[in-house]
Amino acid sequence: MDGGCSLPLPDAYLDFLKENGIDPSIYVLCDSTPRYIRIKPGSEDQVQEVEDEIKCKLEKVVWLPGFFSIPPSIQISSLKAYQGGKIYGMDAASGAAVWALNVSPGDHVLDLCAAPGAKLCMLLDLLGRSGSVTGVDVARHRLAACRTMLQKYALGDHCRLFVADGTTFSLLPLGTQWDTESCAPETEEKMNAFKEWTPRRPWKERKRASKARNNNASELVPGAQEPDMIFYGRCSGVVGLTKNGVLKISSDNEALHFGYDKVLVDAECTHDGSIRHIQKFEYWGWKTLQRRVLDAQRTDTLTHLQLQLLINGFRLLKAGGSLVYSTCRCHTFKLLFLAELQEIDAAKNWPCRSGRIPKTLRFDPSTSQTSGLFVAKFTKTVS
Repeated sequence: MDGGCSLPLPDAYLDFLKENGIDPSIYVLCDSTPRYIRIKPGSEDQVQEVEDEIKCKLEKVVWLPGFFSIPPSIQISSLKAYQGGKIYGMDAASGAAVWALNVSPGDHVLDLCAAPGAKLCMLLDLLGRSGSVTGVDVARHRLAACRTMLQKYALGDHCRLFVADGTTFSLLPLGTQWDTESCAPETEEKMNAFKEWTPRRPWKERKRASKARNNNASELVPGAQEPDMIFYGRCSGVVGLTKNGVLKISSDNEALHFGYDKVLVDAECTHDGSIRHIQKFEYWGWKTLQRRVLDAQRTDTLTHLQLQLLINGFRLLKAGGSLVYSTCRCHTFKLLFLAELQEIDAAKNWPCRSGRIPKTLRFDPSTSQTSGLFVAKFTKTVS
């Protein structure tokens, strides 16, 4: 490759790459990996403006609508189109995972690992003015960044955000037959229903919420808290409901009939398949790579988390619905799961190859210049 200076990868990592069929020459010291932006639908006229500003032509990603690559030296945050909410940065492989979901207007969609928010924005762009998107993430500060993106890009009307453990999250979409509270008679509790969301909640309400979090000793224990809704749009189905209605826990049978039409599980990565992440060890120290990436206990813990997210996402899917699972990793991941794998029709022209599991895909970093993303698509059938 141009630049030619291979990274000083540890022997253990070189052995790992060989076991997984990855050419070490893709990890080069030079900054050749492009960055990607997505043009917000309706803002296609911004392409010329961006090209004038960066003084070079945007390269259209022919296999992924709305995406363009830009030189890695360009700071997206400095562009006027970014500041004006017309474009956002998003890895092309992540965009492909969203595109594989084949979202249709009217769908109720669950993004089970929503932060930092680019996938959430793309889902809402594809959804249009109907249906809903529910975003979940266990990290409050990262989900707050999602909320900021929704407001910046004016995409929050059909969305709600929950701070929650994605492995135990059990709330179904609102506005379905499963939601009956909106037809309930007027009660004192009903009078305290959610009004249209505002970032400035009453001081007493904010104080109560803060006190509840501080008094909950189990806050940092995954799955120990009920979901905390930190944002909801005026068309998300929340307005007019009470807390009990919004936080109504579902059974498996209810999920089967009234669950989500589409679920995206972009699970936490092991990072071993990411060019950009491995390049960071130039600064972090190559001696720490094996401990921070290849440690067996860390890998086992993440594998368990990824599988639990996949299982719970599938549980919340309605019969006939589709789930796309993606994660950045080179390790072989055995899908010990009773589900029907689907062909990803949109992937015919993608720069990827078949995974070791039939019907799954793996983005090859040497051809796509993106993260080594693993993608699988499931459908939920009833026997």
